[in-house]
Amino acid sequence: MTATDAAPNRPDALALAMGVGFAIMWSSAFTSAKIVVADAPPFLALALRFALSGLLAVALAAALGQTVRLGRRGWALVAVFGICQNALYLGLNFLAMTRIEGGLAAIIASLLPLLVAAGSWAVFAERPGRLGAAGLALGFAGVAVVMANRLEGGTDALGVGLCVIAALALSVATLALRGMTAGGNLLMIVGLQMLVGALALAPVTLIFEDPATVTWSMPLGLAFAYTTLVPGLAATLVWFMLVRRIGPTRASSFHFLNPALGVGIAALILAEPFGWRDAAGVAVTTVGILMVQSSRRRV
Repeated sequence: MTATDAAPNRPDALALAMGVGFAIMWSSAFTSAKIVVADAPPFLALALRFALSGLLAVALAAALGQTVRLGRRGWALVAVFGICQNALYLGLNFLAMTRIEGGLAAIIASLLPLLVAAGSWAVFAERPGRLGAAGLALGFAGVAVVMANRLEGGTDALGVGLCVIAALALSVATLALRGMTAGGNLLMIVGLQMLVGALALAPVTLIFEDPATVTWSMPLGLAFAYTTLVPGLAATLVWFMLVRRIGPTRASSFHFLNPALGVGIAALILAEPFGWRDAAGVAVTTVGILMVQSSRRRV
């Protein structure tokens, strides 16, 4: 999900709408996933989601004249993100949500822009400046406040750990593909990386899960359709388009909306508890992410 950061000085109205829309779709994925894993094994549900979303995207891309001749960089994008974003990041998150709340998973996942900024500082010596360094400290502190509060309340530590590992996997993939673009085969790449995720999860599903344990219900059907089409396909496509339009640094600024949106949607739909310490942690994390992104725009 990276591209060269040649972009206008500020997002235009369309980019703003795309960014807010992406943040809402991305944040809602944790709530819909929580509903899905309540009635279906996590890896089976996710593999089916990837297969359906990927086949649909590839079919649409072929109809638009896009091809699978992607070149070495294109295939690297497909492979790394298919495995790291789909199989590892989302796979571990789906597994974690059989043990923890969807809102908490969304907050931990919101560490992504902070982890990428910290990784850029450590690996590429991209110094964030005083504002960025303060933002990193605030962001991590905010997430720590929420996690400590939930762990004190009996939240499963393994579930939290799985979400942290998932965020680290995606941040490593993001750093590994710095400067890589999707070229003219955007929708084809979106579809192929989803199919890679489905293939990667298939053996795990066959070995560890039993399709007979699925409890068929209306909530499962609606949540699965939603997570397949909206966070699965539409949000990924909008993200690629947003990065292409305004560059990865400015596009990443919209991640500061995710902590509040993630816990808000989960509280509204799933009636998950949300206390004052959670609110304080979310607010601090949101400010930290905004400070980091503001610092990176000034560089």
